[in-house]
Amino acid sequence: MSSPANRLRLVKTLHTIAWAFLAACVVAIPLFVLQDKLRWAFVAIAIVGIEVAVLAANSFRCPLTDVAARYTSDRAANFDIYLPEWLARQNKLIFGSLYVVGILFALAAWRGLLP
Repeated sequence: MSSPANRLRLVKTLHTIAWAFLAACVVAIPLFVLQDKLRWAFVAIAIVGIEVAVLAANSFRCPLTDVAARYTSDRAANFDIYLPEWLARQNKLIFGSLYVVGILFALAAWRGLLP
């Protein structure tokens, strides 16, 4: 059986992969809009929207945070993910803001409000 430290590493790795995918979706939204690929922008918006729904259903905590907490008493902002502590602490503010701006940008393009 694997040790708690190994299990924590696995959860942190999975959490980091999931975070990277979702962060890439957020960053891709305005890039898709600029390339006039609105369908892909709305796909990325929907993917992140599903994650937002999961977070909302879990008191705005990632379910993987709860899994990681089983294997350590550490509660630093990045105890459950391989990110710098400042980024883990500000993650929702940074990527939430970028997500909302991306949605507004995509909606403006869809409505023909962009050149």
